[in-house]
Amino acid sequence: MKILLIHNSYQQRGGEDATFESEYNLLSKGGNDVEKLLFDNKSINSLSDKISAGIKNVFNPDSAKIIEEKIISFQPQIIHIHNFFPLVSPSVFFIAKKYKVPIVITIQNYRLICSGALLYRNGKICEDCVNKTIPLAGIIHKCYRNSAVQTAAVTFMTSFHKIAGTWKNKVGKYITVAEFGRDKILNSSLGLSEDQVVVKPNSVEDFGDGDNNREDYFVYIGRIIEDKGIETLLESLNHFDYKIKIIGDGPLRGRIEDAALNNKNIEYLGFRDKQFIINTLKKAKGLIFPTLWYEGLPVTVIESFSTGTPVIGSNIGAVKLQITDNYNGFHFSPGDAKDLASRIKYLSDNEQDLKQLYVNARNTYLEKYTPEKNYEQLINIYSDAILNEKEKANKH
Repeated sequence: MKILLIHNSYQQRGGEDATFESEYNLLSKGGNDVEKLLFDNKSINSLSDKISAGIKNVFNPDSAKIIEEKIISFQPQIIHIHNFFPLVSPSVFFIAKKYKVPIVITIQNYRLICSGALLYRNGKICEDCVNKTIPLAGIIHKCYRNSAVQTAAVTFMTSFHKIAGTWKNKVGKYITVAEFGRDKILNSSLGLSEDQVVVKPNSVEDFGDGDNNREDYFVYIGRIIEDKGIETLLESLNHFDYKIKIIGDGPLRGRIEDAALNNKNIEYLGFRDKQFIINTLKKAKGLIFPTLWYEGLPVTVIESFSTGTPVIGSNIGAVKLQITDNYNGFHFSPGDAKDLASRIKYLSDNEQDLKQLYVNARNTYLEKYTPEKNYEQLINIYSDAILNEKEKANKH
C-alpha cells in the first residue's frame, strides 16, 4: 500500500511525535511504500511568524502547495495525518479531496472541540465548548496560550470548518486512541457519523517482562506540570511513607527538587532516556499516574504494562478504561492524595496480590498494545477508508 504520513511536529517533542515515528517504522517494516511529510513548529519563532501562522491556520496556501506537489509525485492511496495544527492547516483536506485521496486522522487531544485541546481549565475538567458550533468561552478564558487573540484564531479555524462541513465531509476516518475519546468526539458539535470514528490504541515495542521480585519503590514518569497531578503525588507522601522515583522535567521541576531535599523517600532523577525508564519500570512495584485531565491514551501506561508493572491511576477519562481496578492496577479519585496513598499502601502490604497484578499487567499489553495488533488495525482502517472513497466516487 502507498501511504503518505503527514505531521506537524511540536517545538517540544511529545507523545504525538513519538507515535508518528513509531507508526512510520511499523508500516515500513510491513512492506508498504511509505513516505512522510513533516512540518515543524520550530519554524515559528518571531512575532510575525506567529501572526502568519494564526492567519493561515484556516487554510495555509504554502502548505497546500507542498502537499499537492507531494501527492502528484508520490501518488498515495491513503493520507494519514497525526497533527495538522497550525502549519499544515485544513488545506490538506481540500487538496486530498481534489485528487480523491482518502484522509485518515489520528486524534490524540481535543483541539477540534476545545481551543486549549485538553478539556481542562484552572485545575478542573471543562466541557463548556464541546457542543458549541462557535465556542466563545475559550476566547473569554484565553484557553490557548493564555491569549485571547491566539485563542480566537484557533476558534475561528475550528468553527469555520464546522460550518463549512470540512470535518464531516472531507475526512474519511478519525482514529481515537480510546473509546472515551471516541464518545467525546461523537457527542460534540462536529456532527460526525458513528462509522467515521474508530478506536485504535497506540502500541509500544515489547520491552520484556520485569523482575519477579521488585525493589521497594514506586515510580512517576512524565512532565512535571500541574495537569499531571504532581501536587497530588507529593501530598500522598504525607499520608503514607513510601519511596518514589520521579522521572521527567517541566515548569514545576523546582517544586520536586525542593520536596526531594526535605523528604529522603523522594528521588528526583530528571529527564532520562528510554532505556533508563524501562529499566526503572522493570524493578518498580508500580507506576503512579495521577493525571487531572482526560488523557488520550498515555504511552507511559502502555510501557508499564509491557514490563508487567501495575499502574495506580486516576479514575478519569481513558486512564480509567486502561486500568482494570484490582486486575492490572488500581483506580483512585483524581486529586485525592489520601485515596492515592491508600492504594499505594495496599500494594505495599500485599506482596502476594502484587505478583498476580504483574502477570495481569503483562497480559494486558500482550492482548491490546503490541505492534502486531496496531499494524493489523491500521491496515484495516486504511482499507475501509479507501473502499469508502471508491464507493463515493462511483455514486457520482
